[in-house]
Amino acid sequence: MRYGFIGLGNLGGHLAASLLREGFDLTVHDLNQEAARNLIERGARWAQSPKDLATAVDAVITCLPSPAASAKVLTADNGVLNGLRAGGVWIEMSTTDQNEVHRIAALADARGIATLEAPVTGGVHRAAAGEITVLVGGDHTVYEKHLPALEAMGGSIFYMGELGNACVLKVITNMLAFIHLVAAGEALMLAKRAGLDLAQVFAAIKASSGTSFVHETESQLILNGSYNIGFTMDLACKDLGFASRYGRELGVPLELGGLTEQIFRRACAQYGGGAWSTQVVKLLEDALHTDLRAPGFPAVLESEEK
Repeated sequence: MRYGFIGLGNLGGHLAASLLREGFDLTVHDLNQEAARNLIERGARWAQSPKDLATAVDAVITCLPSPAASAKVLTADNGVLNGLRAGGVWIEMSTTDQNEVHRIAALADARGIATLEAPVTGGVHRAAAGEITVLVGGDHTVYEKHLPALEAMGGSIFYMGELGNACVLKVITNMLAFIHLVAAGEALMLAKRAGLDLAQVFAAIKASSGTSFVHETESQLILNGSYNIGFTMDLACKDLGFASRYGRELGVPLELGGLTEQIFRRACAQYGGGAWSTQVVKLLEDALHTDLRAPGFPAVLESEEK
Protein backbone atom coordinates (compact mmCIF):
# COMPACT_ATOMS: atom_id res chain seq x y z
CA MET A 1 0.00 0.00 0.00
CA ARG A 2 1.45 3.34 -1.06
CA TYR A 3 0.58 6.32 1.10
CA GLY A 4 0.85 10.04 0.50
CA PHE A 5 0.97 12.54 3.35
CA ILE A 6 0.13 16.23 2.98
CA GLY A 7 0.70 18.63 5.89
CA LEU A 8 4.00 18.24 7.71
CA GLY A 9 3.54 20.70 10.56
CA ASN A 10 3.97 20.18 14.31
CA LEU A 11 1.65 17.18 14.26
CA GLY A 12 1.68 15.88 10.70
CA GLY A 13 5.46 15.64 10.51
CA HIS A 14 5.48 13.20 13.43
CA LEU A 15 2.61 11.13 12.00
CA ALA A 16 4.38 10.84 8.65
CA ALA A 17 7.62 9.89 10.42
CA SER A 18 5.79 7.07 12.19
CA LEU A 19 4.68 5.64 8.85
CA LEU A 20 8.27 5.70 7.63
CA ARG A 21 9.53 4.16 10.85
CA GLU A 22 7.13 1.25 10.37
CA GLY A 23 8.25 0.67 6.79
CA PHE A 24 5.38 2.16 4.79
CA ASP A 25 5.96 3.44 1.26
CA LEU A 26 5.53 7.20 1.62
CA THR A 27 5.33 10.27 -0.62
CA VAL A 28 5.02 13.68 1.03
CA HIS A 29 4.05 17.26 0.23
CA ASP A 30 3.84 20.52 2.17
CA LEU A 31 3.76 24.21 1.27
CA ASN A 32 7.15 24.38 2.99
CA GLN A 33 9.48 21.84 1.37
CA GLU A 34 11.97 22.33 4.19
CA ALA A 35 9.46 20.63 6.52
CA ALA A 36 9.93 17.45 4.49
CA ARG A 37 13.73 17.43 4.54
CA ASN A 38 14.10 14.97 7.42
CA LEU A 39 11.49 12.64 5.94
CA ILE A 40 13.11 12.69 2.51
CA GLU A 41 16.49 11.90 4.06
CA ARG A 42 14.85 8.88 5.68
CA GLY A 43 13.39 7.54 2.42
CA ALA A 44 10.19 9.44 1.66
CA ARG A 45 9.65 10.79 -1.84
CA TRP A 46 8.75 14.43 -2.52
CA ALA A 47 5.81 15.50 -4.70
CA GLN A 48 5.59 18.99 -6.18
CA SER A 49 1.82 19.29 -5.72
CA PRO A 50 -1.11 17.49 -4.08
CA LYS A 51 -2.16 16.22 -7.51
CA ASP A 52 1.31 14.85 -8.27
CA LEU A 53 1.35 13.13 -4.91
CA ALA A 54 -2.09 11.62 -5.44
CA THR A 55 -1.19 10.14 -8.83
CA ALA A 56 1.67 8.20 -7.21
CA VAL A 57 -0.16 6.60 -4.26
CA ASP A 58 -3.14 4.46 -3.25
CA ALA A 59 -4.25 6.57 -0.29
CA VAL A 60 -3.73 10.23 0.63
CA ILE A 61 -3.56 11.38 4.25
CA THR A 62 -4.10 15.07 5.04
CA CYS A 63 -3.25 16.80 8.32
CA LEU A 64 -3.94 20.50 7.84
CA PRO A 65 -4.74 23.53 10.02
CA SER A 66 -8.25 24.39 8.81
CA PRO A 67 -11.23 23.20 6.73
CA ALA A 68 -10.32 25.82 4.11
CA ALA A 69 -6.82 24.35 3.79
CA SER A 70 -8.22 20.84 3.36
CA ALA A 71 -10.73 22.03 0.77
CA LYS A 72 -7.99 23.70 -1.27
CA VAL A 73 -5.68 20.69 -1.12
CA LEU A 74 -8.48 18.33 -2.15
CA THR A 75 -10.50 20.30 -4.70
CA ALA A 76 -8.14 22.75 -6.44
CA ASP A 77 -7.10 22.12 -10.03
CA ASN A 78 -3.81 20.69 -8.76
CA GLY A 79 -5.55 18.99 -5.84
CA VAL A 80 -5.82 15.44 -4.63
CA LEU A 81 -9.16 14.63 -6.26
CA ASN A 82 -7.73 15.39 -9.71
CA GLY A 83 -4.88 12.94 -9.17
CA LEU A 84 -6.15 10.03 -7.08
CA ARG A 85 -7.50 7.13 -9.09
CA ALA A 86 -10.90 5.49 -8.57
CA GLY A 87 -10.53 2.97 -5.76
CA GLY A 88 -8.22 5.29 -3.86
CA VAL A 89 -8.84 6.58 -0.33
CA TRP A 90 -8.62 10.00 1.29
CA ILE A 91 -7.86 9.88 5.03
CA GLU A 92 -8.53 13.20 6.78
CA MET A 93 -6.53 13.51 10.02
CA SER A 94 -7.13 17.24 10.50
CA THR A 95 -9.43 18.59 13.21
CA THR A 96 -12.15 19.85 10.94
CA ASP A 97 -15.84 20.49 10.48
CA GLN A 98 -18.29 17.60 10.16
CA ASN A 99 -20.25 19.29 7.37
CA GLU A 100 -17.09 20.01 5.39
CA VAL A 101 -15.91 16.40 5.65
CA HIS A 102 -19.28 15.25 4.31
CA ARG A 103 -19.15 17.80 1.48
CA ILE A 104 -15.70 16.83 0.24
CA ALA A 105 -16.40 13.12 0.81
CA ALA A 106 -19.37 13.43 -1.57
CA LEU A 107 -17.08 14.94 -4.23
CA ALA A 108 -14.62 12.12 -3.67
CA ASP A 109 -17.33 9.47 -3.82
CA ALA A 110 -18.48 10.77 -7.21
CA ARG A 111 -14.98 9.92 -8.47
CA GLY A 112 -14.93 6.47 -6.86
CA ILE A 113 -12.72 7.60 -3.97
CA ALA A 114 -13.55 6.51 -0.41
CA THR A 115 -13.11 8.70 2.67
CA LEU A 116 -12.02 8.00 6.22
CA GLU A 117 -11.75 10.64 8.94
CA ALA A 118 -9.06 9.94 11.51
CA PRO A 119 -8.43 12.98 13.75
CA VAL A 120 -5.94 12.44 16.55
CA THR A 121 -5.83 13.49 20.18
CA GLY A 122 -3.26 13.33 22.94
CA GLY A 123 -0.67 15.92 22.05
CA VAL A 124 2.31 16.36 19.76
CA HIS A 125 4.60 14.53 22.18
CA ARG A 126 2.47 11.38 21.85
CA ALA A 127 2.44 11.71 18.08
CA ALA A 128 6.25 11.79 18.14
CA ALA A 129 6.27 8.50 20.04
CA GLY A 130 3.64 6.87 17.80
CA GLU A 131 1.30 6.68 20.80
CA ILE A 132 -1.34 9.28 19.94
CA THR A 133 -5.03 8.33 20.05
CA VAL A 134 -6.79 8.05 16.68
CA LEU A 135 -10.56 8.50 16.28
CA VAL A 136 -11.90 6.99 13.06
CA GLY A 137 -15.15 7.39 11.15
CA GLY A 138 -16.21 5.94 7.81
CA ASP A 139 -16.92 2.63 6.08
CA HIS A 140 -15.76 -0.24 8.31
CA THR A 141 -14.29 -2.23 5.42
CA VAL A 142 -12.15 0.74 4.41
CA TYR A 143 -11.18 1.23 8.04
CA GLU A 144 -9.99 -2.38 8.37
CA LYS A 145 -7.96 -2.11 5.17
CA HIS A 146 -6.03 0.90 6.48
CA LEU A 147 -5.87 -0.14 10.13
CA PRO A 148 -2.17 -1.14 9.91
CA ALA A 149 -1.23 2.41 8.86
CA LEU A 150 -3.41 3.92 11.59
CA GLU A 151 -1.79 1.62 14.15
CA ALA A 152 1.65 2.68 12.92
CA MET A 153 0.79 6.30 13.74
CA GLY A 154 -1.23 5.78 16.93
CA GLY A 155 -1.38 3.85 20.17
CA SER A 156 -5.14 3.59 20.77
CA ILE A 157 -7.49 3.42 17.77
CA PHE A 158 -11.23 3.99 18.28
CA TYR A 159 -13.66 3.23 15.45
CA MET A 160 -16.58 5.62 15.98
CA GLY A 161 -18.92 4.48 13.21
CA GLU A 162 -20.18 6.56 10.30
CA LEU A 163 -18.30 9.41 8.70
CA GLY A 164 -18.58 12.62 10.73
CA ASN A 165 -18.76 11.00 14.16
CA ALA A 166 -15.03 11.27 14.78
CA CYS A 167 -15.08 14.98 13.88
CA VAL A 168 -17.59 15.68 16.61
CA LEU A 169 -15.79 13.59 19.22
CA LYS A 170 -12.44 15.24 18.43
CA VAL A 171 -13.96 18.69 19.00
CA ILE A 172 -15.46 17.45 22.28
CA THR A 173 -12.09 16.16 23.52
CA ASN A 174 -10.40 19.43 22.61
CA MET A 175 -13.10 21.47 24.33
CA LEU A 176 -12.55 19.44 27.50
CA ALA A 177 -8.78 19.90 27.24
CA PHE A 178 -9.09 23.68 26.96
CA ILE A 179 -11.47 23.84 29.92
CA HIS A 180 -9.02 21.74 31.93
CA LEU A 181 -6.14 24.01 30.91
CA VAL A 182 -7.85 27.16 32.17
CA ALA A 183 -8.78 25.34 35.39
CA ALA A 184 -5.22 24.08 35.88
CA GLY A 185 -3.88 27.62 35.53
CA GLU A 186 -6.28 28.92 38.17
CA ALA A 187 -5.36 26.06 40.52
CA LEU A 188 -1.64 26.68 40.14
CA MET A 189 -2.12 30.39 40.75
CA LEU A 190 -4.06 29.74 43.95
CA ALA A 191 -1.20 27.54 45.12
CA LYS A 192 1.43 30.13 44.16
CA ARG A 193 -0.36 32.94 45.98
CA ALA A 194 -0.68 30.68 49.03
CA GLY A 195 3.09 30.32 49.09
CA LEU A 196 3.23 26.62 48.16
CA ASP A 197 6.08 24.94 46.31
CA LEU A 198 4.73 24.56 42.76
CA ALA A 199 6.84 21.50 41.91
CA GLN A 200 5.40 19.75 44.95
CA VAL A 201 1.93 21.05 44.10
CA PHE A 202 2.23 19.60 40.59
CA ALA A 203 3.13 16.17 41.97
CA ALA A 204 0.40 16.25 44.61
CA ILE A 205 -2.33 17.23 42.14
CA LYS A 206 -1.10 14.55 39.73
CA ALA A 207 -1.66 11.99 42.50
CA SER A 208 -5.05 13.42 43.50
CA SER A 209 -8.68 13.27 42.39
CA GLY A 210 -8.16 16.67 40.78
CA THR A 211 -5.68 15.49 38.19
CA SER A 212 -6.22 15.41 34.43
CA PHE A 213 -4.25 14.54 31.33
CA VAL A 214 -3.87 18.27 30.71
CA HIS A 215 -2.46 18.89 34.18
CA GLU A 216 -0.04 15.98 33.83
CA THR A 217 1.29 17.32 30.51
CA GLU A 218 0.58 21.00 29.93
CA SER A 219 1.06 22.16 33.51
CA GLN A 220 4.68 21.07 33.12
CA LEU A 221 5.10 23.46 30.22
CA ILE A 222 3.66 26.32 32.26
CA LEU A 223 5.87 25.58 35.23
CA ASN A 224 9.06 25.37 33.17
CA GLY A 225 8.13 28.54 31.29
CA SER A 226 8.40 27.10 27.76
CA TYR A 227 4.63 26.85 27.09
CA ASN A 228 5.71 24.89 23.98
CA ILE A 229 2.84 22.47 23.40
CA GLY A 230 3.15 22.60 19.60
CA PHE A 231 -0.47 23.80 19.30
CA THR A 232 -1.39 27.41 18.59
CA MET A 233 -3.97 29.82 19.93
CA ASP A 234 -5.55 30.09 16.46
CA LEU A 235 -6.13 26.34 16.38
CA ALA A 236 -7.64 26.39 19.87
CA CYS A 237 -10.07 29.16 18.90
CA LYS A 238 -11.01 27.29 15.74
CA ASP A 239 -11.84 24.12 17.67
CA LEU A 240 -13.76 25.96 20.40
CA GLY A 241 -15.72 27.68 17.65
CA PHE A 242 -16.70 24.28 16.25
CA ALA A 243 -17.83 23.18 19.73
CA SER A 244 -19.98 26.30 20.16
CA ARG A 245 -21.61 25.72 16.79
CA TYR A 246 -22.38 22.08 17.61
CA GLY A 247 -23.88 23.23 20.91
CA ARG A 248 -26.21 25.64 19.11
CA GLU A 249 -27.19 23.10 16.46
CA LEU A 250 -27.83 20.31 18.97
CA GLY A 251 -29.51 22.47 21.60
CA VAL A 252 -26.87 21.85 24.26
CA PRO A 253 -25.97 24.84 26.48
CA LEU A 254 -22.17 24.82 26.73
CA GLU A 255 -21.68 27.25 29.58
CA LEU A 256 -18.13 26.22 30.48
CA GLY A 257 -17.24 25.70 26.82
CA GLY A 258 -18.56 29.13 25.87
CA LEU A 259 -16.72 30.89 28.70
CA THR A 260 -13.52 29.05 27.82
CA GLU A 261 -13.87 30.09 24.19
CA GLN A 262 -14.07 33.75 25.20
CA ILE A 263 -11.02 33.40 27.46
CA PHE A 264 -9.06 31.90 24.58
CA ARG A 265 -10.20 34.59 22.17
CA ARG A 266 -9.01 37.23 24.62
CA ALA A 267 -5.65 35.44 24.92
CA CYS A 268 -5.43 35.23 21.13
CA ALA A 269 -5.97 38.98 20.86
CA GLN A 270 -3.40 39.59 23.59
CA TYR A 271 -0.58 37.26 22.50
CA GLY A 272 -1.34 36.53 18.84
CA GLY A 273 -2.75 33.59 16.97
CA GLY A 274 0.65 31.94 16.68
CA ALA A 275 1.18 31.86 20.46
CA TRP A 276 1.05 28.43 22.08
CA SER A 277 -2.39 27.56 23.44
CA THR A 278 -0.91 27.03 26.92
CA GLN A 279 -0.21 30.77 27.04
CA VAL A 280 -3.88 31.29 27.84
CA VAL A 281 -2.66 30.94 31.44
CA LYS A 282 -0.51 34.05 30.97
CA LEU A 283 -3.69 36.14 31.09
CA LEU A 284 -3.89 35.31 34.78
CA GLU A 285 -0.14 35.59 35.32
CA ASP A 286 -0.03 39.03 33.72
CA ALA A 287 -3.16 40.28 35.48
CA LEU A 288 -1.72 39.35 38.88
CA HIS A 289 1.91 40.15 38.00
CA THR A 290 2.78 36.67 39.25
CA ASP A 291 4.53 34.00 37.20
CA LEU A 292 3.99 30.28 37.68
CA ARG A 293 7.57 29.10 37.37
CA ALA A 294 8.92 26.20 39.39
CA PRO A 295 12.75 26.42 39.63
CA GLY A 296 14.47 23.28 38.40
CA PHE A 297 11.29 21.89 36.85
CA PRO A 298 11.94 19.56 33.87
CA ALA A 299 12.48 21.39 30.58
CA VAL A 300 10.54 18.79 28.57
CA LEU A 301 7.48 16.65 29.08
CA GLU A 302 8.20 13.51 31.07
CA SER A 303 6.49 11.46 28.38
CA GLU A 304 8.92 12.79 25.77
CA GLU A 305 11.87 11.52 27.77
CA LYS A 306 10.66 7.91 27.79
